[in-house]
Amino acid sequence: MRTILVVGGGYAGFYAAWGLERKLRRDEARVIMVDPRPYMTYQPFLPEVLAGSVEARHAAVSQRRHLKKTTIISGTVVRIDHAARAVTIRPAEGPEYLLGYDVIVVTAGAVTRKLAVPGVADQAIGLKHVEEAVAIRDRLLTAFDRAATLPPGPRRRRLLTVTFVGGGFSGVEGFGELLSLAHALVRRYPELDPAELGFHLVEARDRILPEVSDKPGRWVVRSLEKRGAHVHLGAQVRSARDGHVVLSTGAEFDSDLIVWTAGNAANPMVHNHTDLPIDARGMLVVRADLRVGTADAPVPDAWGAGDDAAVPDLAAGDGRATVPNAQHAVRQGKLLARNLIADLRGRRTKEYFHRSLGTVATLGLGRGIFEWKFIVIKGFPAWLMHRGYHVLAVPSWERKVRVLLIWVAAALFGRDIVSLASVQHPRRAFVAGGEPEPVLATADRSGEG
Repeated sequence: MRTILVVGGGYAGFYAAWGLERKLRRDEARVIMVDPRPYMTYQPFLPEVLAGSVEARHAAVSQRRHLKKTTIISGTVVRIDHAARAVTIRPAEGPEYLLGYDVIVVTAGAVTRKLAVPGVADQAIGLKHVEEAVAIRDRLLTAFDRAATLPPGPRRRRLLTVTFVGGGFSGVEGFGELLSLAHALVRRYPELDPAELGFHLVEARDRILPEVSDKPGRWVVRSLEKRGAHVHLGAQVRSARDGHVVLSTGAEFDSDLIVWTAGNAANPMVHNHTDLPIDARGMLVVRADLRVGTADAPVPDAWGAGDDAAVPDLAAGDGRATVPNAQHAVRQGKLLARNLIADLRGRRTKEYFHRSLGTVATLGLGRGIFEWKFIVIKGFPAWLMHRGYHVLAVPSWERKVRVLLIWVAAALFGRDIVSLASVQHPRRAFVAGGEPEPVLATADRSGEG
């Protein structure tokens, strides 16, 4: 029986394994998936996890609950030797080992693009995983509690200042949702003045949301600024040492919370530790039918999809690759499963072709933007479209129902504003033995340690 190895359990990998499970005949092949996390993160819900509109666990889809026929290995593939049909796996526990396969599916995803900016590695939090979204939310809630005990001044302003670096979808949606949460919070703290809130969105380009056209993008900027935000376009972060943010425009301010969403970078394993072909950006070279290789030089028994693969965008017709988003990754994962099975059974494969269904983004509770061709919808209707689309798109009826119930509860009773930052240090109260717990220093509130 052939072994199909799926590297990575994100959108493309999860849907590829799910499709293989459903379509493979008994004893036709076995599927193994390797991923360091036991769940697939539904990333479009991360901004709502920030705001408390979606429970953290509801943005995570359990692999073992849904992939009942797949062997799941908790670990990371650190090297692919396709010539030998083997990978090196670094498991969650124990030494590295080799695992052989017959067919490989590379869906390892991308990583957050980091720049060598002083202080960022020590201060910033990313926004690609559920744990990061929870940490950001708890940091903001804890900052409000601490600020309410201080007199007006620089220390209080720093606690109430939030900086997002990166004006793509992840950054703008997270920024808008956290801004909405902050305005809801400040009404419950009579000690604080709403004017003390400082929300900064920093983008190196001269516009945000490159997936939408110029006019809607400018409207989003105006909308955020009307809510008290500071949008810095054409600006780069020069330094963030000790939370003191210095921009290339000359602006400087202290920020207790810095969120880094400045785009994606090639997966280091795909870029540096495989004999499969990659392009100049470090992305896997993939044909339109999702086989690895080119039309003239396909690589046998190797497939790829998702954010780590340069899949030709046939709908655009200009030689570009598909943009790295959930809309493409989900559909590529489903097609990859169908094509791989067709190849196993000697049938023809199909090329990936998908026209965009439009672009929709949340900008905070009751606010959104939708664009499809020449149609632009703003405000509350766009926000409803965003919620409707994603509750339909999240995998499994179980998750759909849970998310809907949370939204109904929030509409009836409002946001839950309890911080659980202490769970990031579960032994502190036990070790303290009833003594007053120390106030966390700025460098110790990252959720690490």
